[in-house]
Amino acid sequence: MRTDGSQAPSDLIQSVSRALRILETVGRSQRGLTVKQIARRCELGLSTAYHLVRTLTFEGYLIRCTDGTYLPGLEVADRFREFSAAIRPPDTIAGLRRAAGTTGYSHYLARFINGKVAITGVAEGPRSPHLEDLVVGFDDAAHATAIGKALLSTLDVSRRKRYLQAVGMRPYTRSTIVDREQLEYDLAGYKRRGVYVERGQYHENVACAATVISTGNDQGANMVLACSMSLDDFTRNEPTVLTQLSGVARSIAAAVSNNPTPPALPL
Repeated sequence: MRTDGSQAPSDLIQSVSRALRILETVGRSQRGLTVKQIARRCELGLSTAYHLVRTLTFEGYLIRCTDGTYLPGLEVADRFREFSAAIRPPDTIAGLRRAAGTTGYSHYLARFINGKVAITGVAEGPRSPHLEDLVVGFDDAAHATAIGKALLSTLDVSRRKRYLQAVGMRPYTRSTIVDREQLEYDLAGYKRRGVYVERGQYHENVACAATVISTGNDQGANMVLACSMSLDDFTRNEPTVLTQLSGVARSIAAAVSNNPTPPALPL
């Protein structure tokens, strides 16, 4: 399950790890999986897979379909809602929704979670293209999104280098920056402005702007606010978009300062 190279604890409970591996495998499948398919993909004995699947189904983390396949259960959705609430400061979603309603653009919040750039809040706006992958929990493409660039800018050069070496810099479009030195140059230019922008680097014909909201002395407490829109819309309205983004950022920062924030998470 872990891809960060961390060592397994000496008291690791294998049955728990196997059950979580089953949840991950079923969740990644676009269609339901049979127990035999689950056992094969998780490299488990069939008997072990049956025991774990029955337990997960009883607890509500899997659902058995009429054709004998299994899908993620409703308890997974409940845990996801709890996760979403736990990782964002109070009142920030209301601020995102107001911004989306006022500007018409989709707005996002993000921060470092478990060492990765991850989206923690989303409010979609009618003037922005629907981006089905940019949802709460999304933790990919830091080098290609304005969200990721803004958070990467809060790291020093050596930590940023380690991060990018670990996750890679694959091309998402023809405009994606895949060279680390070029990315460093890109970040330095935007850092002077305090606003980070990408034009068609993650999705063709889509632009995104982001800014850092500092919520504490620890870098893990930093948040990023971003908005997305069509590339044409951003090109026509860039000054207005950036002014609006800065205003929303100030509003959210004020809301956060008046409420307890979630604990700073490790980078």
